[in-house]
Amino acid sequence: MKKKVSKKAKRRMTILTCLLIGLIVILGTTFFTNWVTILENKKAVADLTAQYEELLEDESALKSEVVKLQDPDYVARYAREKYLYSKSGEIIIRIPDNEDEEQ
Repeated sequence: MKKKVSKKAKRRMTILTCLLIGLIVILGTTFFTNWVTILENKKAVADLTAQYEELLEDESALKSEVVKLQDPDYVARYAREKYLYSKSGEIIIRIPDNEDEEQ
């Protein structure tokens, strides 16, 4: 025997089905949005980690340079090489690099 379904029951089932489909769509959209945000955050963390490691290397190099600059002989040699300072009686002869000749 077939059970007859009333119009009220059909309407109730239609409304519940629509609500269920709407809930699934909302949850799916929220899940997708959150997943994209998580992936973007993971990429940002990887980029920032690489940047942090690079900054640590720069810090190490700068600390090494600070230690070297404590030595007066190093400072004098650095000034002579970089800024063309000379001791009394020295003559500075600048030899151009190959790159300078090409330009």
